[in-house]
Order: sequence, then structure tokens, then C-alpha cells
Amino acid sequence: QVQLVESGGGLVQAGNSLRLSCAASGRTVSIYRMGWFRQTPEKEREFVAAIRWSGGTTYYADSVKGRFTISRDNTKNTVYLQMNSLKLEDTALYYCASTTTFVTTNPGAYDSWGQGTQVTVSS
Repeated sequence: QVQLVESGGGLVQAGNSLRLSCAASGRTVSIYRMGWFRQTPEKEREFVAAIRWSGGTTYYADSVKGRFTISRDNTKNTVYLQMNSLKLEDTALYYCASTTTFVTTNPGAYDSWGQGTQVTVSS
């Protein structure tokens, strides 16, 4: 089992930046891919970005491409989400998750989840 803990959320003005972190522990050798998802009360959980645990291939939702960057530090078992040029519509509860499968964007394929960290973008 993998345990995930997110941090770094907060309140930020539109146009500014924020970096989220996700620390993994437990059976990290089983991880194939790490992902970030977000959810609001009005929407279902949606894919934001993902990265292969080894090799580092990255994937992004169209809505964040060019603004967000996912990266990982395997020595620290930590994945980051650098969020630049934040918009009001980026406001959400952000979750990190891990999967042992090749699936990238489907949250149903991710088997370990953090507790979430709130990001609120104000005008």
C-alpha cells in the first residue's frame, strides 16, 4: 500500500503561482505513474497532470498545458505540481494519486489517494 500526503495549497491571486507537493511512502516500488487531479462541488474529479515514476514522461490536461508543470524527485519520493498563471477556474481541491497501471487520465485506475489540498484563486 502507498500513502500519499499533499501540501502547498492556499489562497493566491489570479496570475500568480503556487507549488503543490505530494510525498509518497510505503510500497513506492509498485508505483508506475503519479497523477494530480482536482475536484469542485460542481464538477466530477478531473485529470490535471501525470508523470511516470521512472523515466519522467509527463501528461497534461489541455486546460493546464503551458501553465502547470509536474515533476518528481525520486530521491525524496515526492511529486510536485508547479502552477503558474493561475486562473479563477483553477480553484479546486487538488489530490495526488498513484497507479500501478499504464492508465493516465482515468481516476478510477488510481488506487492510492492523498487527502487533498485546497487551492483558491481570487480576483
